[in-house]
Amino acid sequence: MTEIRNLLIGGDEVPAADGRTTEDLSPHTGGVVATVAAASPVDVTRAVDAADRAFAGWAGTGPTERRRILMRAGDLLEERGADAAALMANETGGTLGWSLFNVGLAANMFREAGALATLPVGEVLAGADPSALSLAIRQPAGVVAAFAPWNAPLILGARAVAAPLATGNTVVVKASEDAPLACALFLADVLRDAGLPPGVLNVLTNDRTDAAAVAEALIGDRRVRRVNFTGSTGVGRRIGELAARHLTPAVLELGGKNSVLVLDDADLEYAVNAVAFGAYLNSGQICMSADRVLVHRSLVEEFGARLAEKARGLPAGDPADPHTVIGPLINAGAADRVAGLVDAAEAAGASVLSGGGRPDGAHYPATVLTGVTADMRIHTEEIFGPVVTVLSVDDEEQAITVANDSPYGLTTGVLTRDVTRGFAVARRLRTGIAHVNDQSVDDDPTAPFGGVGDSGYGRFGGRAGVEAFTDLRWITLQQRPKQFPF
Repeated sequence: MTEIRNLLIGGDEVPAADGRTTEDLSPHTGGVVATVAAASPVDVTRAVDAADRAFAGWAGTGPTERRRILMRAGDLLEERGADAAALMANETGGTLGWSLFNVGLAANMFREAGALATLPVGEVLAGADPSALSLAIRQPAGVVAAFAPWNAPLILGARAVAAPLATGNTVVVKASEDAPLACALFLADVLRDAGLPPGVLNVLTNDRTDAAAVAEALIGDRRVRRVNFTGSTGVGRRIGELAARHLTPAVLELGGKNSVLVLDDADLEYAVNAVAFGAYLNSGQICMSADRVLVHRSLVEEFGARLAEKARGLPAGDPADPHTVIGPLINAGAADRVAGLVDAAEAAGASVLSGGGRPDGAHYPATVLTGVTADMRIHTEEIFGPVVTVLSVDDEEQAITVANDSPYGLTTGVLTRDVTRGFAVARRLRTGIAHVNDQSVDDDPTAPFGGVGDSGYGRFGGRAGVEAFTDLRWITLQQRPKQFPF
């Protein structure tokens, strides 16, 4: 039986004001996973009303109580891990391994956010006036508009709300049209059961045709004092423009054209395994996925052959099968787009070492390309599918130059036996994140996560999350009367 879910506003599950609904579809089967309410701008106002009413009470809740709720949410999410993984497989095509990884990391994000709740919220300044106590104090900003994506729905859904809640804000989440259950409603159920008061977290689901109107109404509400968005650079640019129009600070974690540098002293077997993981995890549908591998010319031929062999051997198919590594893309249109990039490159002279061909619905095989040149679209566009390009470089200088020759700047990996050398290379890469002796995909709730350039701005995670979702205020306490000149 198809699940039916309404909006979550003020602690109540309510239909859209106009009664409209939309279908949530499975990329693997094409069947209906759930029917969800289709919000309009009227519902946005209802949700912000609820969040605004709840703000004073939640901001005034003791930090130890906020910590207790978030810690409990992490435990509950782990307890419900099997249900969450099954939901991800059905709703987004996530494989079992990827889904369980989402559960574990999202649970730890709630726990880390709980720890943030009891961090010091300010400092005493060494002010110029010895008769005044000068304080820098962080306070919750207010209502946060959060946009949760589909590709890592539990991880990124948790990240969208955890730090804002920990720091005393209330939240209105606009769920992805492709994963409204996993990225928002499932997590909202967990937080409610953990003790989160009504109205502190509100969830909007919408039809795809209404996405822009809902986003504009949410960001345009003057009671919204922070925006956080994870998703494509194209949509993120629009979100950033809307936020800037209202002078609302935003955290934007956007796309990437991520490189892994395989230096001339790299362990070849390790490099192949690392790149295969970075390129094909979640069928390459991760903002951190390895799109380009820059391999020293002395290793490139053998590396390409071995990576292609590994790609051909990766099990593909039903995401519910625990052995599957390559599941479907989020929909058939996404698979067609990826196939188009590969076909265009092949027509222009690139060689397909493995994979390629036409997609089977939303399924596309693990693919390795060589002979890609700078004039091909696949060299510069984010692929967001199970495809990696292998490029030959003469030395580490050329590898750094090619890696930095992109408007994106999210993450990189540097593979070398010499950690000191790897660190020196990592320091020269223009990305928000770099991993030495690892590939490009990694996340840690304690780390400042985010990119530069077209990969966005602002940071999630650790103290960066506290700073992003609080206002820093200067307050002085005059301890004896001042003498005024007039």
